[in-house]
Amino acid sequence: MLDIALSREEPWPDRDWEALADRAARAAIDRTPHGELLTIPAAVELSVRLASDAEVQALNRRYRHKDRPTNVLSFPMIQPDLLETVTGNSDDGEVLLGDIVLAYGVCAREAAERRIALEIHAAHLIVHGALHLLGYDHIDDNEADRMEAIEIDALASLGIADPYLIEED
Repeated sequence: MLDIALSREEPWPDRDWEALADRAARAAIDRTPHGELLTIPAAVELSVRLASDAEVQALNRRYRHKDRPTNVLSFPMIQPDLLETVTGNSDDGEVLLGDIVLAYGVCAREAAERRIALEIHAAHLIVHGALHLLGYDHIDDNEADRMEAIEIDALASLGIADPYLIEED
């Protein structure tokens, strides 16, 4: 059973972010070989933090040695190669997938540039972040293509257009 722990800081507007995060994370997870995380008896926890640019910049500086805010950061709690072992052995336990942190200013600016609602862009970034928690990455072209295809499929299931086509317009 997936449980989303969401926290929101100013200047993120008051919306039903928890429901959006839940739908986006479920859509992402369901389209991977780890889809069983949505149905196992264990409590599967994922944290989403809607933060300020300053907070994300501090995290990015500390953990990635990049002194600037970025749209989304993901902090996995389980190594991807251990996910199958954990899910198979957690019938009464707890699986902590990790944390996803979004920066308001960066997200709002990117949404405005793409002429899409902030909620749509946030959903995309939560899908993206959830895939990172499951071990997906975009370091090389093959991995990037695989991750992008899952994102497009997950977003389509939420009624959201392919964000990569929007970026190219």
